[in-house]
Amino acid sequence: MKRRTFMAGAGALTSVSLPSKPKKYLVHHAIFWLKNPTSESDKNKLIEGLETLRAVSYIQELHVGALASTEKRDVVDTSWQVSEVMFFNNTQDQKSYQDHPIHQAFVKNYSHLWSKVLVYDAQDV
Repeated sequence: MKRRTFMAGAGALTSVSLPSKPKKYLVHHAIFWLKNPTSESDKNKLIEGLETLRAVSYIQELHVGALASTEKRDVVDTSWQVSEVMFFNNTQDQKSYQDHPIHQAFVKNYSHLWSKVLVYDAQDV
């Protein structure tokens, strides 16, 4: 919802839309290292599996990605192959996602593809 304010200028009132406060989310970022890091087939299968998670209603937004070919710098980790970033309304929704049958099926059906997964959960401040 945008707030409206009115400004007087040159004898007329003008309506200006001000941005509303941004919604705060719990951000869940998982990074995957494939058992076969050079296998395009395995990468595509994992991406396919991550896309199935879109059906979980607790997820407000989902981004699935692969390692980008950006500038190599000391602070950039290029050892992984696939990642996903999810946005949840709160910690309870994130917990409900973890227990959701679609997420459980994802782990069961696709975990054979990765050798390691690392998760970063962060709350907007």
